[in-house]
Amino acid sequence: MDQRKNSPIVKVFDFFSGCGGTSYGFQKAGMEITYALDHDKDSSLSFKANFPNSHFEFVDIREVDIKSLLGKVKSEYPNPVLFSGCAPCQPFTKQNTTRPKIDQDERVPLITYFLKIIEQSKPDLVFLENVPGLQKLDAESEPFGEFLKTLNQEGYELDFCPIKLANYGIPQSRRRLVLVASRHGSIKLPKETHGPGTANSNYSTVRDWIAHFPKIKAGEEHKKIPNHKAAKLSELNLKRIKATPEGGGNRDWPISLQLNCHKGFSGFTDVYGRMWWDKPSSGLTTRCISYSNGRFGHPEQNRAISIREAASLQTFPENYIFRGNMNSIARQIGNAVPVRLAELVGKCFINHLKERERLT
Repeated sequence: MDQRKNSPIVKVFDFFSGCGGTSYGFQKAGMEITYALDHDKDSSLSFKANFPNSHFEFVDIREVDIKSLLGKVKSEYPNPVLFSGCAPCQPFTKQNTTRPKIDQDERVPLITYFLKIIEQSKPDLVFLENVPGLQKLDAESEPFGEFLKTLNQEGYELDFCPIKLANYGIPQSRRRLVLVASRHGSIKLPKETHGPGTANSNYSTVRDWIAHFPKIKAGEEHKKIPNHKAAKLSELNLKRIKATPEGGGNRDWPISLQLNCHKGFSGFTDVYGRMWWDKPSSGLTTRCISYSNGRFGHPEQNRAISIREAASLQTFPENYIFRGNMNSIARQIGNAVPVRLAELVGKCFINHLKERERLT
């Protein structure tokens, strides 16, 4: 008889699951994805396509049946239970140029609802991921200050920090706020794996992750590789990207190709930009396949990166399934937690529990 079948395993409840980047990373770390919820149709279809055996609820977290959820959590014991919450981050990001007042944005309370569920369920472990600006809000106010205060009151020990994704082997320069918490003693974020002072002194690069994909043209989809499809470009934007060297942007264009709003202005260095082959990419956003919305131009081909290339830069495997149209999938990918980050955090949680003899 295989004794491993009777061994405890971390059971993950993934709130705001999106297309499943967090869950897939935790699964790779050795956890089981038991439950997930999201309220975005295409994201839910993507999640269910990749986790057909997990219980999924298409529901807003503010409308969750708490009694039923508590029953599901209780049924998983004595297995350790992990709650993951990566709530929509648009109210806090610097890229939100139409930022509403924090107390007027209906998305802000989502973290508070997640916190209330934690208070009632008392999972063994908690994972939170968001933009770095979240923890810069008033430490005495919701959502983050209250989140920390309540976790401490509930007996959790925690660690949190804005991290640079490139320091964890993810080919992006983006920074994210990551929090880990445990009811079983002191816990620390995983150690950095890439960059100065680590075993891998060099960062993971765009070349490492997308150079192997076959060439395609703007507006073309590869016949054999799912989602290896690039957005169309206008004739003018084709001229612009042809005039852009690797790592370059709109500053490299002749006057005839420049936008009137950019002439004589020193900003917008990442607009209409190409990636570098041998550096991490800039942070992927929900418009990561649009040439005009950031440094999302392919390093050498005259197009923006494809959906599949964007997913690869978020460290999704090439067989990961996405549902929806191009813009929807780009949004799902841009909103996702990079798989590798979740895997490293997942291994950190597992090692933590093993050290405290909560796992064998």
